[in-house]
Amino acid sequence: MGWLIRGFGSLLAPTAKRFYKTLSQPQATQQTLQNALFQQLMQSKYGKSLGIKSVDDWHKIPIVTYGDLQPWIEDNNSLNTAPVLFYEKTSGSSGPAKQIPYTRALRKSFNTLFCVWAHDLIVNGPGFETGNVYMCISPKLLAPGETPAGLQDDSEYLDLWLRWLLKPFLVSPPDAHKPQTPEVFQANLCKTLLLAENLETISIWSPSFLKVQLDYIHTHRVVLRSQLTHQLSPARSQVLSQETINWEALWPKLKLISCWDSALAADQVSALQNHFPHTLIQGKGLLATEAPMTVPLLGANGCVPMLTEVFFEFEDEAGAIHLLHELELGHTYSVIISQKGGLYRYRMGDRIQPTHYYQSTPCLRFLGRSHSTSDMVGEKLTLTFVSQTLTQLETQLDLPDNAFKCLVPCLSPQPHYSLFIDHISRCETHTAQVLDQLLCQSFHYRQARLLGQLQPARIYASSDIPQRLMHYHYQHGKRLGDVKYPHLLTTAIQTAETLLSNPHYSPLR
Repeated sequence: MGWLIRGFGSLLAPTAKRFYKTLSQPQATQQTLQNALFQQLMQSKYGKSLGIKSVDDWHKIPIVTYGDLQPWIEDNNSLNTAPVLFYEKTSGSSGPAKQIPYTRALRKSFNTLFCVWAHDLIVNGPGFETGNVYMCISPKLLAPGETPAGLQDDSEYLDLWLRWLLKPFLVSPPDAHKPQTPEVFQANLCKTLLLAENLETISIWSPSFLKVQLDYIHTHRVVLRSQLTHQLSPARSQVLSQETINWEALWPKLKLISCWDSALAADQVSALQNHFPHTLIQGKGLLATEAPMTVPLLGANGCVPMLTEVFFEFEDEAGAIHLLHELELGHTYSVIISQKGGLYRYRMGDRIQPTHYYQSTPCLRFLGRSHSTSDMVGEKLTLTFVSQTLTQLETQLDLPDNAFKCLVPCLSPQPHYSLFIDHISRCETHTAQVLDQLLCQSFHYRQARLLGQLQPARIYASSDIPQRLMHYHYQHGKRLGDVKYPHLLTTAIQTAETLLSNPHYSPLR
């Protein structure tokens, strides 16, 4: 199959080479794209409402959020004259879910990213032999008579010709696109993965998604081994029978796991690397439903902006706006994008830092989300502070540094914070006391505690906490593969007990 993979790389080469050529002239490339996007904007109802006539007035286009554009999106997508292929729902990790309009040009942008990424892996990567790949599939729970909307799996970000070429290599569970419960989906997925002996690539979003599947396989290994008796090889059946599963022995051909690895996902990737010590785990870079912003390149040793597909602007901490070629290494910026689907000067809410140059283009490292703050009663806990607090908790109580940890604001019976953790070596009451003391290092949290506005922090420890949280998010409309587990959730839940005793959750089915 090696020759076939090399042939596939040759098909991708022209797109990759065109992209590489632009990296030596980022300013000119971005200016060309800006002019094209301005002409597209001026033809739309939204553009005409702005009353500007020249690209020189670009700065007069308002910098917006989704809420600002939502009326235009709902008005038959008045942001663009191109037809909308579908609307894709974001995961809404830091706010309400959004419906992003996808045009042919926007999907082409994702297609370009895939071509550049795959070509780099084929040329500079670990030497693929089978080409078999699992791309994350997240089923949607549909109401009677409802039909699926948006993308059903990662491959649908790609053009039809590329999906057709990839189809023979895709590992997919049966009935993946049909309405089904999370339990049925997970059982089918895990069986499919177990039978994929020649699996070489796993492409997912959150690393915790894969971790949940590994936990499921480990918990149900006896039943799964029995169900797959005549389909698993004796050697793989033996691996599955062990109390401690050697995951790389289960998938001996696995060479690449592609997933988020920055900011909130760093701890989860560390835990995943322990299971796959000899497998390349590559971060996806800055990739969102709204646009493909960066592409990870082994040759660049970092993430390169998709400067042919997205026009970038960056806001520094003083509020000044900079273009891509004006960035200073080591500084922190918030990302503002204009893309081919109709979002112009759109505030992404992501923070980045330029790390180094590849050719003449700065590589960008994702630092985290902006405005990641939980505030039930004025306590104003930020993601950065909570991450630092949990690191202190690990140190003081000698917890594993890759343990799953998620601090959740809870409204009842009185507002408080609950830490969900999948491992604990000391008394939960003592751990909760230490956590509360550490959180009181925040002035506003301490004030809220002293005023009786917040009750003491609580601890909930269980080995299946990640799966319970995943199921909770699924029940509230998020796609399984998109669920993120930051150290701090910024949307409060009613009670921790409700989440833990969810009657729809059945871990042993």
